[in-house]
Amino acid sequence: MNINQIKYALDGSIKRAAEKAIRGQPFRNRKLSVADTIRLLIGAEGGSLDKILHAAGIEVTASAVSQRRAQIDPAVFRAVFDSFNAACVDTEMFHGYRLFAVDGTTVNLPRNPASASFVCNDGIPNGVNQLHVTPLYDLLSRTFIDRVIQPEPKKDEIGALVTMLQRNSFSQKTLIIADRGFESYNMIAHLLEKPNVDFLIRVKQSRSAMREVAKLPMLGLDCDISFSICTTQKNTDKQNQNYVFLQVPKKSKPGSKTRRGRWDFGNYYPMRWGQELAFRDLKYTLGLINLHGKSDGFAEQEIFSSLTAFNFASRVCREVAVRQPKKGIYAYKVNFKMAVALCREFIRTPKADADKLLSDIARYTVPIRPGRQDERNLRVKGFPGFVYRVAA
Repeated sequence: MNINQIKYALDGSIKRAAEKAIRGQPFRNRKLSVADTIRLLIGAEGGSLDKILHAAGIEVTASAVSQRRAQIDPAVFRAVFDSFNAACVDTEMFHGYRLFAVDGTTVNLPRNPASASFVCNDGIPNGVNQLHVTPLYDLLSRTFIDRVIQPEPKKDEIGALVTMLQRNSFSQKTLIIADRGFESYNMIAHLLEKPNVDFLIRVKQSRSAMREVAKLPMLGLDCDISFSICTTQKNTDKQNQNYVFLQVPKKSKPGSKTRRGRWDFGNYYPMRWGQELAFRDLKYTLGLINLHGKSDGFAEQEIFSSLTAFNFASRVCREVAVRQPKKGIYAYKVNFKMAVALCREFIRTPKADADKLLSDIARYTVPIRPGRQDERNLRVKGFPGFVYRVAA
């Protein structure tokens, strides 16, 4: 898909969702329509609402935006996300499989003890408000396919993945890669029953693991075996204990060979780290840590808006031709931070030039340095207050 088609798909998704939202509802004609509000949040950055409104060229107050948002159900933003994904085609494959990763992440909200998202325990005696997002992420296309949002006290990642399996059909062979915490017989049963779906789940090697798995020795269990493949079932063939009967399809030519290689799990599982990088971009590049509302409903609106903006920027970046240096040490890729900023400006600007967007994104590149490692600095992060937002 080219950029104009991607933009047309997003505009159509916003228009259909807005028309459905106002159908039968007592919405008055105002300066800020439902469609404009949706587009504003998809193109919003992490600064104040006044700054975002000024950048979008919309002459209304921040209070008017909040009042309009209160009239829009988060399901409208979910409909935009789903419709935009359905209108776009992501077909990147790895050895004949689409690679999906699943994991959860939390989004911090302003403190509100009366909200369903309020969490209070011995570790956080004062309590915090959090929503738990469990998305299904396409590792090759770098897009979010589906998601389930739950209050942190009621989070259920296994149940979230079951829900996404039930409401999605997988027309192509798909490998779902999951981290620790998704191992359960109920989860495995749902994955086995889903057509065209294989799975790779990392399992805890501790007392909290499934008891049968915990009993396995800490060593590789793969082994090489030898056998004979036959296209007949004669008594002489059956005398060989290690024989496999292979039924040749009618259209196969004589002498043709069938080969299926062994799965190399050591190469597949590390690819799941791409979802962790996507979470980082979702929170810091797209500014999901800087919400523009206090309620859980407003937070859900912005989560869906950020997911939609992320997918839009990823699909646009795939259309950018990056010039590689002839004598350089590293290969180069698009700077996703600048790409997101330029794509958001493109979304906000009516009749924006798609060719100019491509050339602008191609100007900002970063080197690809494989094998780089850095210690993760894990610490509790709170919600940045509304009065402590950068003005620039």
